[in-house]
Amino acid sequence: MTQLSRFGVSLDRTLLAEFDRLIDRKGYATRSEALRDLIRANLVEEEWSDGREAVATVTIVYDHHVRDLTDKLTSVQHDSQHLIVSSLHVHLDRDHCLEVLVLRGKGREIRHVADVLIGTKGVKHGQLVRTTTGTRLR
Repeated sequence: MTQLSRFGVSLDRTLLAEFDRLIDRKGYATRSEALRDLIRANLVEEEWSDGREAVATVTIVYDHHVRDLTDKLTSVQHDSQHLIVSSLHVHLDRDHCLEVLVLRGKGREIRHVADVLIGTKGVKHGQLVRTTTGTRLR
């Protein structure tokens, strides 16, 4: 079982009140849970910056009628197959598709693939969501 350590934090009352409102909006049971998530988020950022193995999702929305767009997106994905763990393709309506890719590898390689996909002409919206393999977080 994990050993817990207690520590005190001094905060401006206004900042603490804002933090408590945030905790309430997000549904945290305690301040401790919220602080743990903030710390973990910063540790994930560190993982991405120091070249460790990382995990991410890339989400794109595009008009599949744009000339050669589907072929370009497929080509990028085939060239990056060593990073792509899984993909999901959804037909949103008659014109638009959504794709979600799960990637695992070095952060800089994942970021490059995301930038290429999101920057492809015809992609209407895209987002990279960076996360962690979880092995270093407690």
